[in-house]
Amino acid sequence: MKALMFGWEFPPHILGGLGTASYGLTRGMSRCGNMDITFVIPKPWGDEDRSFANIIGTSQVPVAWRDVSRDYVEQRIGKLMDPELYFRLRDHIYADFNYMRTNDLGCIEFSGRYPDNLLEEINNYSITAGVIARTLDFDIIHAHDWLCYPAGIHAKQVTGKPLVIHVHATDYDRSRGNVNPTVFNIERDGMIHADHIITVSNLTRQTVIDKYGIDPSKVTTVHNAVVPLSQELLDVEVTKPKEKVVTFLGRITMQKGPEYFVEAAAKVLKNNHNVRFVMAGSGDMMEKMIDLAAARGIADRFHFPGFQKGKQVYEMLKASDVYIMPSVSEPFGISPLEAMQMGCPSIISKQSGCAEILNHVIKTDYWDIDAMADAINAIISYPALYKSLREEGLAEVAQITWEKAGQKVIDIYNKVLQNY
Repeated sequence: MKALMFGWEFPPHILGGLGTASYGLTRGMSRCGNMDITFVIPKPWGDEDRSFANIIGTSQVPVAWRDVSRDYVEQRIGKLMDPELYFRLRDHIYADFNYMRTNDLGCIEFSGRYPDNLLEEINNYSITAGVIARTLDFDIIHAHDWLCYPAGIHAKQVTGKPLVIHVHATDYDRSRGNVNPTVFNIERDGMIHADHIITVSNLTRQTVIDKYGIDPSKVTTVHNAVVPLSQELLDVEVTKPKEKVVTFLGRITMQKGPEYFVEAAAKVLKNNHNVRFVMAGSGDMMEKMIDLAAARGIADRFHFPGFQKGKQVYEMLKASDVYIMPSVSEPFGISPLEAMQMGCPSIISKQSGCAEILNHVIKTDYWDIDAMADAINAIISYPALYKSLREEGLAEVAQITWEKAGQKVIDIYNKVLQNY
């Protein structure tokens, strides 16, 4: 079966969990056999793992005709795309896009990030999707998250192939209910045009049904998973401080509940000064959290190391005694699973999708800072509890594989194609 997937991120260049999930799912599906996946991203960098998916960057897709030689194309984009594919795509340009800002190859430039002109990039991405869909041979379209829904819809309209969309989050999660009407409309438009909708948790599935008015029979939950870690990462060497280390790792935004982490830390430090708290990540609430830690008189026990990526993430988790994800509304949340892989006990909010499948963690309401502080104190004070959560967590997370999630997605594909 051939799938045309649209996504916004792909490792190693990621800015959040979306890229990690896209990578894991694609790899898991390829390991199930009989899958040929083309994964489209706005801007590739050339160091992506292409062993299980054909990666196309829309920044190398021509939307305006340019009379260029094969040697010139090879010189310009040979490390990112086969020149033959460039010329095939050029033959399927379907309108005159010369009025757009294009480069010497007739391609639109993309940032590969989340720029201020994000809506413009989403629209441009959907234009290139039309060229790609007209050129390639595939059976089904799969669009990841709202940024890619317009591209998926366009690909469906020009080919008549069925569309599956993957809801990794909704604007209700990101905004605590104060939704952006533009984003909401893009999300709902994708859901209406989709032949089937995959959500990363039952929590998200219910949001799709209740908030977007979607027929429940059209929505299926496929929980996320984790890629097994290499021995190199598992054995990463860190210097553990004498104090206990409690870590928050993620975007420092309203959705992630960082203020509850700071308030819980203040409660712990009232009675136990042998603890250090780490808030790793970046986001629009970072300065507020630095100010809050100072206001609570705990700035000397608090660290803000900034955005962590790659090996840094696993070094931080290995150095930690407790990992906390106090999210207000978390569609899934892969980070606790990554912490468990490193043998770090996790505390997660009951308002997270991963709470549906994890048993060997401590779950609290995101707003219950007393329960959160009690859980931290228990893990760092009772070696038997720490050992139990560590060992049982390792065993549990080893069973949560992307191959299992991938097979569920393939089964959904087959069902959609049978009914289409």
